[in-house]
Amino acid sequence: MPQQRYKLTIAYRGTKYHGWQWQAANEFYKGPPVAEGHGIPTIQETVGRAVKEVVRHPIRLVGSSRTDSGVHAKGQVAHFDTDQTQIPPEGLRRAINAALPDDIVVRSVEPVPDSFDAIASTTSKRYQYLIWNAEERPPFFCDLAWYRWQPLDAVVMAEAGAHFIGERDFASFARPGHKRENTIRNVTACDVSRRREMIVVGIEGGGFLWNQIRIMVGTLVEIGMGKYPPGRIAEMMAALDRRAAGPTAPPQGLYLQWIKYS
Repeated sequence: MPQQRYKLTIAYRGTKYHGWQWQAANEFYKGPPVAEGHGIPTIQETVGRAVKEVVRHPIRLVGSSRTDSGVHAKGQVAHFDTDQTQIPPEGLRRAINAALPDDIVVRSVEPVPDSFDAIASTTSKRYQYLIWNAEERPPFFCDLAWYRWQPLDAVVMAEAGAHFIGERDFASFARPGHKRENTIRNVTACDVSRRREMIVVGIEGGGFLWNQIRIMVGTLVEIGMGKYPPGRIAEMMAALDRRAAGPTAPPQGLYLQWIKYS
């Protein structure tokens, strides 16, 4: 039977999951026991099993971005191949969603050429980071934003964010152990805006290092608190040392907003 490649656009609340990437249970896993042949709860594991249930054969689900534990997505992209081409894309989408838990939804299913690759075909990604900046914490979505009661100056944070834009060496803004020989990345946008109690940081680029977005946000928050002037970003960048930059923001405020392809 002829094979067809499908592109999935997926949204998920990452609170209950150990990131995107499939992982076997190990001595560090403290959750409920997993069935034989299953991995610990991840998005790739959960979506892959739902797709398999619908097409009734093993599939290889390839995701564009390996989001970390607790990180969310509005527009994650993945692909898989199947010979079950008699199922219309919309029927496929509905059937997969029926097999998924409530905190994951497939937003679209599109047939694509075999040359499409969720990883290799990516040209740019945009992440959002949400900060709840008010005296009182948000009891109804504490897993969806970073609560900071200290007053933050969003205008100063935006000024600092402009120093990230361009093709630069982000070694100071990568978690040690990232295993990447090249730490040069191109950030095409870094904007900060306030929407009442919420501060929204948007960062766009061709690709990012391990924890890069969260370290950038943690640094912007310290600048917004007045610990450093906006121009200090340039000195941090030049140091090529993780210790020169600010803290790593927690995962619950981070969202993969969208991914663009050639």
